[in-house]
Amino acid sequence: MVRVWPRQANVKHRERYSSGAKWEPIVGYSRAVRVGDRIYVTGTTATGANSQIVGVGDAYAQTAQCFKNIQRALEALGAGLENVVRTRMFVTDISRWEEFGRAHGEYFREIMPATTMVEVSKLIEPDMLIEIEADAEL
Repeated sequence: MVRVWPRQANVKHRERYSSGAKWEPIVGYSRAVRVGDRIYVTGTTATGANSQIVGVGDAYAQTAQCFKNIQRALEALGAGLENVVRTRMFVTDISRWEEFGRAHGEYFREIMPATTMVEVSKLIEPDMLIEIEADAEL
């Protein structure tokens, strides 16, 4: 059963961005949502324009692709990577932390957001090595 909550007067306007990933309509989520001066980018994987995994088996390449996808979502909502204040990395093999971390450092060395990296047992597709969330403030 789906429950619809009545709209409250204090709910702020939301802008949504869709990347067109095949999972968005199935699961019912947006790639990114902007509410006021905050942007929340949902767990983002290394998918290319055709929803295929970029960099199969390559932790660095997948991490870099995640950040390219995150950057695209932020730009669509009026921000950029320089506005990121927090990232969360979910990886399938923490022993490869240096590969994931090297890509994170290349994108955020000057920005220095708060970040977390945790190991998970698996992601939605077996070839995915990493999924990244990002929060930004304008």
